[in-house]
Amino acid sequence: MGHVDADKIIIVEGLTDKRQISKVITEHVIIVCTNGTFGIERFDELLETYHLDEKEVFILVDEDDSGIKLRKQLGQELPHAKHIYVSSEFREVAKTPIHILASILTRKGIEVDPLILGGPGLA
Repeated sequence: MGHVDADKIIIVEGLTDKRQISKVITEHVIIVCTNGTFGIERFDELLETYHLDEKEVFILVDEDDSGIKLRKQLGQELPHAKHIYVSSEFREVAKTPIHILASILTRKGIEVDPLILGGPGLA
């Protein structure tokens, strides 16, 4: 798996978010962790490494203060990015049940394991 061989990129905050998403998606999508920090140097590095201007980019961060701030920054730098939101009920990507996360991702055109979409107990 190279850095630039997927057409879709999901930007998340941390490794636990990446792991949770990786459990449900079936298509080749690059998941990039910002590790909660976002400066212009880090953004330039991501832009160059992953060719973000040429890819379909999704922003999926927690619904807390730091996630909302990161979403705003990323949205300004990547106006073409699509925003994916988790329910405020769960607040965190990593704490969102996988069948709900799968449903959210499917609505954005990301392929997920159809067994997970069935809900708890069916996966």
